[in-house]
Amino acid sequence: MNIIKRNGSEAKFDLNKIVIAVSKANAACERKELTQGQINDIAEFVEFKISKANRALSVEEIQDIVEDQIMAQGAFEVAKRYVKYRYTRSLVRKANTTDNQILSLIECNNEEVKQENSNKNPTVNSVQRDYMAGEVSKDITKRILLPQDIVDAHEQGLIHFHDADYFAQHMHNCDLVNLEDMLQNGTVISETMIEKPHSFSTACNIATQIIAQVASSQYGGQSISLSHLAPFVDVSRKKIKKQVEAEIKELDISMTEEQIVKLTEKRL
Repeated sequence: MNIIKRNGSEAKFDLNKIVIAVSKANAACERKELTQGQINDIAEFVEFKISKANRALSVEEIQDIVEDQIMAQGAFEVAKRYVKYRYTRSLVRKANTTDNQILSLIECNNEEVKQENSNKNPTVNSVQRDYMAGEVSKDITKRILLPQDIVDAHEQGLIHFHDADYFAQHMHNCDLVNLEDMLQNGTVISETMIEKPHSFSTACNIATQIIAQVASSQYGGQSISLSHLAPFVDVSRKKIKKQVEAEIKELDISMTEEQIVKLTEKRL
């Protein structure tokens, strides 16, 4: 069974660490509230919860389970000591939260960032540089930009604050582009008004320009609906049919409506 450490890397779960941590909190009390058997039971319950989870739990999640189990044993003084220890350690970590994260990136051993975006290969140098900048962004996001209740909820696993590695730059991610509005009503690209296209090929050309502009101001993927391009197929069909009919008239050729439609569809 693996756990996710605070630097994002995975490690084997060590039951003895739970026993030692709870024992220290118990020993710090004036009167020991827990027996060794109870401490062992707490550690074994944590091991059970981890085995039943369908994912690797974080250190914070495991400590929450330990805290709940201490309280369940009625050892409130021990729980208070344990919480105090967690708080003290968190203050120490906040002094510098990025060093271990960046070192784990260099060693390609950061499971957290691998799971965050499967489109990136962490062994590529340019991706590592991007990830390093992302760790700085996450640090600033957690310490300064986000409200503390959001940070706490994220750390406890109640919510997942996605893409904190870009949040400092206030960039968009994974946009769904509203092609329908921009194609039907026109749009502005590089301060130039682009009117409603008069053919399918022009609509496709404008769509690629829109996608390129969105890509330059966001990160990650973007999606479009091909149904927003579909109406312009008929626009081109009508335009081509007029051209075919004009050519027939100019060449003084006799064609049936069925032949005209067939030739129009072939050109379309």
